[in-house]
Amino acid sequence: MYITRVAEYPKPDHVLFHFSDTHLIAADTELYGAVDAEARLSTLLGQAEASGIAPTAIVFTGDLTDQGEPGAYRKLRDLVEPWAERIGAPVVWVAGNHDSRAELREHLLDEKRSVAPYDTVHMFDGLRIVALDTTVPGHHWGEITDAQLAWLRDVLAEPAPFGTILAMHHPPIPCVQDLAVLVELRDQRRLADVLDGTDVRAILAGHLHLSSTALFAGIPVSVASATCYSQDMAAADGGQRGRDGAQAFNYVHVYPDTIVHSVVPIGHGPTVGNPSDPEQAANKLADAGIVIPPAARIPHVLRRRTEAPESDGETVLGRRPRVLRLEPNPLPPHPKSIMVHALTFTARRSAETRVPAPGARRIGGARNPRTGRSAIGRCELPTRP
Repeated sequence: MYITRVAEYPKPDHVLFHFSDTHLIAADTELYGAVDAEARLSTLLGQAEASGIAPTAIVFTGDLTDQGEPGAYRKLRDLVEPWAERIGAPVVWVAGNHDSRAELREHLLDEKRSVAPYDTVHMFDGLRIVALDTTVPGHHWGEITDAQLAWLRDVLAEPAPFGTILAMHHPPIPCVQDLAVLVELRDQRRLADVLDGTDVRAILAGHLHLSSTALFAGIPVSVASATCYSQDMAAADGGQRGRDGAQAFNYVHVYPDTIVHSVVPIGHGPTVGNPSDPEQAANKLADAGIVIPPAARIPHVLRRRTEAPESDGETVLGRRPRVLRLEPNPLPPHPKSIMVHALTFTARRSAETRVPAPGARRIGGARNPRTGRSAIGRCELPTRP
């Protein structure tokens, strides 16, 4: 095995599937007389399963049903539970403005009926996911109560080993479609105050029926498109148009020092170029002498924030702006600085038939002239100076 390069990042520590806005209805009819929401969801679930990815968890960020009907929750359960069992992953449910808290609890979760906010905490192999209910019964805009903010502050007081992902329905970001302001999350500054200085690494949301990203209180926000129908972002500026197209879900790959959100649109489309199956891809990497280390499993290191003295400048909406200064503190070691031992490789052909790339150091199949040691079937990767 010739090693020419170690990949810049290892495999992810955790992978999530992020779905949103399924909007199922109890009747076997089309949603709004225009789209088969159940069929669209089934297609996307099938695509996720066909990927072969074994997710750590699956997150649904609200508007699980369109009208909060008991039959719609049972239909969703019949679709998702067998699928989640097949891929071996737990499901995190989040309430949306089209949901009924009582019906959700009774018919989706087999819990006692209650109209209290559905706020939950989940821990998956050191990664914490907090589901926060931003709904206001009887309305479509979002809000977080004082009691919920106090609860969230208590939950986040103790950091999780791999940090926290906050899942909510209403995204705390600007609405690029004017009409969405009618149903946006209100009083967002109060949430920012609670999240400041915590271990929250990302916010997952839905509600907008489009794929979008932003920063909130310095935290990346990822909005997943709906599985039922999406907003046409090419519609006239200032207007709005829903369409039966561009439905999607997201992959969320969690690494030691970053999180990657990838949109997976519905449908596959015609093949372009020469596809590679997993075995062919692995062989190409081996031929190139490139090694992707396994998951680093480095606990998340919180970047501390301190508040600088208030500015003497102008106030905004009657409040003085707060200036936050990031204090330097040790970050996790770069994945390439980790010593990787005893990686086992299965070669398609013997080492003698391989042509080494420039600068490659032969390790497998013969005695290493630099160390004098035999390392058949093994390789040792040096640490970064």
